Amino acid sequence: MKKETKFIILGGLGEIGKNMYALWHDDEIIIIDAGISFADMTTFGVDYLVPDYTFLKNNESKIKALFITHGHEDHIGGIPFLLQMVNIPYIYAPNQACELIKLKLLDKNIRYDNLITYQSSDVIKFKHFEVDFFNTTHSIPDSHGIRVKTPNGTVVTTGDFKFDLTPIGPVADLHKIARIGEEGVDLLVSDSTNALNEGVSNSESKVDEALNDIFAKHQIERIIIATFASNIYRLKHIVETCYKYKRKICIFGRSMENNIEISINGGYINHKELFITPEEANNLKPKEVCILCTGSQGEPLAALSRIADGEHKSIKLRPDDVVIFSSSPIPGNAMSIGRTINKLYLKGVKVYTNSDTTDIHTSGHANIEELKLMIRLIKPKYMLPFHGEYRMLKNHADISVMCGVQKENTFILDNGDTLIMNNHVITKGESIKQEDIFVDGNRASEVAAQVIRDRKIMASDGILVIIANIDMKNKKLLIKPAITTRGFVQVNKNEELLKKIEVRSSIIITEKLKDSSITFTDLRNTLTLQIGNYINELTGRHPIILPIILDINKNTG
Repeated sequence: MKKETKFIILGGLGEIGKNMYALWHDDEIIIIDAGISFADMTTFGVDYLVPDYTFLKNNESKIKALFITHGHEDHIGGIPFLLQMVNIPYIYAPNQACELIKLKLLDKNIRYDNLITYQSSDVIKFKHFEVDFFNTTHSIPDSHGIRVKTPNGTVVTTGDFKFDLTPIGPVADLHKIARIGEEGVDLLVSDSTNALNEGVSNSESKVDEALNDIFAKHQIERIIIATFASNIYRLKHIVETCYKYKRKICIFGRSMENNIEISINGGYINHKELFITPEEANNLKPKEVCILCTGSQGEPLAALSRIADGEHKSIKLRPDDVVIFSSSPIPGNAMSIGRTINKLYLKGVKVYTNSDTTDIHTSGHANIEELKLMIRLIKPKYMLPFHGEYRMLKNHADISVMCGVQKENTFILDNGDTLIMNNHVITKGESIKQEDIFVDGNRASEVAAQVIRDRKIMASDGILVIIANIDMKNKKLLIKPAITTRGFVQVNKNEELLKKIEVRSSIIITEKLKDSSITFTDLRNTLTLQIGNYINELTGRHPIILPIILDINKNTG
C-alpha cells in the first residue's frame, strides 16, 4: 500500500511574512522558503518573528533540502536562525537570493558550504520528490514558482508573483506555467497578498514614467527617494533615471547598500560610476544629487526618519528638497509614515506619495484578475491560498471557485495545519503545535513568549521592587522594606500609596518569618502574590512585583 504524502504549513497563513512549509513522504522532507515577519508595537524589544522549528528538529534526519522561491526577507530571513537549530543538508536558491543569503550568514558568522544556485531549467530529483521551477515576475530578480512531483500528486507554489507584460525585468514564463497546468496539478499554493484588490496591478513601467515626470519637473532641486531596499527593479529604474538626468546617487541605509552592491555585482543594476559618498554629495549642487535611502515605512531608526528629525550626521534637509515615498504603507505602518511626512512638511520640503494621480509605487503581488489568470493556467484540482491575512485567504478561495475549483476542494488553513495527499486525493490532516518564536538579537529565543508578556505588563503597568533585609537565622525583618518603582507611579506624587505598600510588605514578611520552614522562594512568591493583589485593590493595576530578599548572614536573596 502506497504511503501518504503530507503538506505541512509552518508559517505564512493568517499573516504577511514568515513563509515556510514542508512536504513529507516516508523518509524524506523538503522545505520551501524560510522567512521572517517583522515585529510590531505589540512585541516590545523584539526584532523579528520566525516559525517554530520544533517539527523540523524532531524530524531532522529526514530533511533533504530547503528550496527558496526568491530573496525577500519573508522568504529567506529565517535561514540564519533555522541553521542554528536544524541541520539542513542543502539549500537551493536562485542567484539573487543566494547572494543575499551569503551576506546574512556572513553577518551572523555562520559557515554553510552547501548553498546551491538553481536555474529555471533545472530539475532536482530525490527518492520521492522531483522539483523544478518557473520564472515569475516580482519586485526582485530571480523570482520563481516551484513544482514538486510527489508519489501522491503534484504541488505547485507560485511564490510571490504578479503578471506584468511590461516589467522592468523579465516577463513571467507564461508558456511553462501553462504547460505545467496541462501536465496536471493537484494542489496550487498561491500568493494571496493582493486578493482583495480589484483588477490588475499597475505595471512597473508606469512607476518609471511617474518618476521620470517628477525628475523632469524638479531639475534644480535635490531629490530624496525612500523605497524598499529589496525592490531591486525599482532601484534599477531609479538608477536609470538618475543617469538620464545626470544625477549622482548617494545611498543611506545598510540594507539599501547591501542590495545595491549585490545587484551591481550580479549585473541587475548598471552605472556603478553614479554612486558617491556623502562627502561628495554635500559638495555637489542640489540638481546633481539624488539621495536613495531606507525609511519608506517611517521606521524610527531608518535613514529618512533620522533625516526628517534633523539627526542624520551626514545629510541635512534643505527647504527646496523634494522627497519621494516610492512605496505603499505596510498594514500597521500608516501612523509612523504620517509622522515622518509631517516632519518633512514642517521643514518646508516638497513631498510626493503614491496616489491616484501619482503612480510612484506598484505592488509586486497579483491583484484579483492576475490571480484568476494563474488559476486558469495551472488548472488545479485543489487550492490552498497562502501568504496573507485571513480575509485575503478567504477571498482568494472564493476567486478559485469562480475559476472552476470545487468549493469543497479549497482550504483555508492556519499555521501548523497539514494536508494529506493520497493517490491525488487531498484531505485536511492533523495539526501540529506552532507558536511564534521571537528573535531578540542574533538568536531565536524559545522563552521569549513569557518575556514579551512581561514587557507588555511593564509597558502598561510598570514594575515595583521590594528590597527587604532580613536575619533568616533569627527570623527577623531588620528594617522597613525599601519600595522603588519604574513606570508604575510617580514617587513624589504617590508617597501615601508607597507607604501603604511598605507597611503591608512589612506585615507579610514578619508573618511569614514566623514559619520555621520558610524559604527564600516561599517568601518571594508570597510577597509577589499578596502585594500584587493589594496593589490591584488600591489602583486597579498589575505592575510586575520584584522582591529582593537579602539575608545579612549569607548575603543572598
